[in-house]
Amino acid sequence: MTDLTKDPLVLFMPSGKRGRFPVGTPVLDAARQLGVYVESVCGGRATCGRCQVSVQEGRFAKHGITSNNDHLSPVGPKEERYDRVRGIPEGRRLSCSALVQGDLVIDVPQDTVINAQVIRKESDGRVIERNPAVHMCYVEVEEPDMEKPLGDLDRLKAALAQDWHYDELDVDFHLVPRVQSILRKGEWKVTAAIHRDRQDDRPRLIALYPDLKNEAYGIACDIGSTTIAMHLSSLLSGRTVASAGASNPQIRFGEDLMSRVSYVMMNPDGREAMTAAVREALNGLIDKVCEQGGVRREDILDSVFVGNPIMHHLFLGIDPTELGGAPFALAVSGAVEVKSSEIGLPMNEGTRTYMLPCIAGHVGADAAAATLSEGPHRQDEMMLLVDIGTNAEIVLGNAARVVAASSPTGPAFEGAEISSGQRAAPGAIERVRIDPLTLEPRFRIIGVEQWSDEAGFADAAAGTGVTGICGSAIIEVIAEMYLAGIISEDGVVDGTLAERTPRILPTGRTFAYLLHDGEQRITVTQNDVRAIQLAKAALYAGVKLLMDKQGVDHVDRIGLAGAFGTFIDPKYAMVLGLIPDCDLDKVKAVGNAAGTGARMCLLNRGYRREIEETVSKIEKIETALEAKFQEHFVYAMALPNKVDSFPNLAGVVTLPERKVLADGDDGGGRRRRRGRG
Repeated sequence: MTDLTKDPLVLFMPSGKRGRFPVGTPVLDAARQLGVYVESVCGGRATCGRCQVSVQEGRFAKHGITSNNDHLSPVGPKEERYDRVRGIPEGRRLSCSALVQGDLVIDVPQDTVINAQVIRKESDGRVIERNPAVHMCYVEVEEPDMEKPLGDLDRLKAALAQDWHYDELDVDFHLVPRVQSILRKGEWKVTAAIHRDRQDDRPRLIALYPDLKNEAYGIACDIGSTTIAMHLSSLLSGRTVASAGASNPQIRFGEDLMSRVSYVMMNPDGREAMTAAVREALNGLIDKVCEQGGVRREDILDSVFVGNPIMHHLFLGIDPTELGGAPFALAVSGAVEVKSSEIGLPMNEGTRTYMLPCIAGHVGADAAAATLSEGPHRQDEMMLLVDIGTNAEIVLGNAARVVAASSPTGPAFEGAEISSGQRAAPGAIERVRIDPLTLEPRFRIIGVEQWSDEAGFADAAAGTGVTGICGSAIIEVIAEMYLAGIISEDGVVDGTLAERTPRILPTGRTFAYLLHDGEQRITVTQNDVRAIQLAKAALYAGVKLLMDKQGVDHVDRIGLAGAFGTFIDPKYAMVLGLIPDCDLDKVKAVGNAAGTGARMCLLNRGYRREIEETVSKIEKIETALEAKFQEHFVYAMALPNKVDSFPNLAGVVTLPERKVLADGDDGGGRRRRRGRG
């Protein structure tokens, strides 16, 4: 029963915010007073249907209240009219019309079905509480009156102040010449798009539509050095309407980040060429997601971008040369806000672009977005977050302290510098297993379900062939070679095994492992093993430095971010010594966490403030200046590590006894002669 001596208690879920309100308070007003985001375009006229809520019924002992639908006012004429015209799902009410009559637990659906499109859920599908920087506001403006000589724009501003409490409103100038025609086309009924990122910002009118405009969209984009991923989302419902990806065309200027910086340094128009290339690709992706979602570019009113520091600078048109050498100075490290049209991304004329802050010279806005997504700063456990690319970005911490660094892993994990390496594409080997007794391999290729030793594989693979090894398989094949005893813990291919199997091939003074002998002969050479050792040692040494700074000898949880992290098997990453020992159940791929963080900032401006504050507190470690980096690096060259134990891994994998071959031994029992210095 409701306690009649107190105002009713209203709780909003999933936010958990609560407060007491007098009987007769509209649920929408209660939400606004508590800072709960409930969308309303029409300003409480029950015409847009965006403010739907539902009541959770039952006894909530924790709060000492009983909630049921009778504690809302009966359905009134406005709701009946809306239900008759557009329909309201069973159990839903319009919060602008439903009045508080007693204690309530209100559910704010994050998946409102209004204006539903076919969803292409290539984002992670996370439900994000909405509080976007753009708010759609329907108003009815007084018509001109000779006795009230107030301009049309001024009467529009007065209506927005009265209905939506935007008292000090700035107006984008591109709208000023068009206000009169829009007001008349809408017969003095218009929808204003108001942009307000920070609470203390002056609100700004960025777009104006005749009559009721019941839709608005935004894009969230992760500009990776290899690939670009973009999501188109409804700012009103939070739905991901469409997703698309493309290769970063800057690859033609350089495979890795430093080679692109070198290109800028060596070519007078290098920066302009790379900026133009990435913006052209972004415009193509905007067109693509708009086509998929049935949306006009003009309906995109907000955008959020993330990227590593060099992608960040090139996207914004900033020369990245200073990032090519110590002290790796960023031109700007804080969040950037700009009109999209000013950076070559025409959408709506009023569309803004927000770019997350960078953490350090080689730990960028993408790492900040991944941190926001996975939230090491929100938990008690010590979490390691690793985005493995040409430059690995590493974040380690918990609610007490977060530290970050980068490690120059190079492009080996993506197939470059590997004799049979290639990018992930149909025909590329993506999974590898090696029998420890026969040393015979079996593998899977992208685009074919069967393994190479299964019936039907040859026919299924005929279309693409077996073309090379992509990143996930590079990790697995070297880990499997170690587990099978083909290579020692120091990474030397054992040439004596040539007596057991024709898979071991002599290559001058060293040996290689024959993975596939077909139209394309695919081997793993000693140089391939060395390239992966160098890359993984750089990453592990960076992780160890952060663990030293935190004063810990183990981590509780590991998140593998990015496209590469999504497809590698955590067990094999640990066998290789790419990541430290951890309970494998707590090691997971977190997908495009940077893209998820960008979506969070697009749909809720509160997350922008959270990551800005978090980044300001993250301690940045420059690996090049740390004396222990080289020591950690040398130990990390071994598989999985020369000195660190891996008890969790040993519980699930039988690690071979150490069989150390001297570096310089050819694996066949002969030690290479060394000349005098």
